[in-house]
Amino acid sequence: MAVKIRLARRGRKKAAQFDIVVADSRAPRDGRFIEKIGTYDPNTNPASINFDGEKAFDWIMKGAQPTDTVRAMLSYRGVLYRKHLQLGVIKGAISQDVADQRYNDWKEQKDAKIEGKRTNLGTAKEEARKAALAAETKVKEARAEAIRKKNTPAPTEAPAAEGETTEAEVTAETTDEAGA
Repeated sequence: MAVKIRLARRGRKKAAQFDIVVADSRAPRDGRFIEKIGTYDPNTNPASINFDGEKAFDWIMKGAQPTDTVRAMLSYRGVLYRKHLQLGVIKGAISQDVADQRYNDWKEQKDAKIEGKRTNLGTAKEEARKAALAAETKVKEARAEAIRKKNTPAPTEAPAAEGETTEAEVTAETTDEAGA
């Protein structure tokens, strides 16, 4: 019996979620499975991958073949690296203590990298929200200023006294005299 570690779809239309299952390769995608080892939600950023690493490692060591997508997830979480180190222990290339230390060091670095990505996404989202709010405030103030100018009556000039002539009248008189 060929055993696969693969995804089984669940969730509603256009909002898929997946179970990571160990199943006979002849069973249907969403059908019968041997064991459920975790979940995968691609709708979050970064995608949520939750599975029991010990169970996945046991099944990989027993010969279960992951599909391409699950292989990428197992690699991302270090299960395949752990298998690589364990094969080195079995062959006698390294000791179990060295393998465990290397795996733990890699795991700490990977967790820090994932957490850094989450915080960067959160701060970038917050900065974008603040920038949008500032732009909206600027537009609102410009509209308020335009409305204020529109509603304020224009200052009217005081009418000239009968004996005084305005500059426009003087210019008109000089052009009339020059043309006559």
